[in-house]
Amino acid sequence: MKASVVDLRYKMNDVLKALDRNEKVTISYHGKIKGVLIPAQSKKNLKMTDHPFFGMYSEGAKKPVLDELNDLRERRYHDL
Repeated sequence: MKASVVDLRYKMNDVLKALDRNEKVTISYHGKIKGVLIPAQSKKNLKMTDHPFFGMYSEGAKKPVLDELNDLRERRYHDL
């Protein structure tokens, strides 16, 4: 879809509908292209088992999950 700055002001609803249809919207000002609006990526519905921390607290685990998370976060706090 092509839209001018005036279209953004008065027809924003049409621009948002185009983005919902996964269309790129080219913005022009005085006939010159100023930018392109690209639809945001929708979040993928991930399964809980796909998360990297799933199953960390199993029989073979050395530490509980909370201790492991604290170890990971510790570096962030020491860098401040």
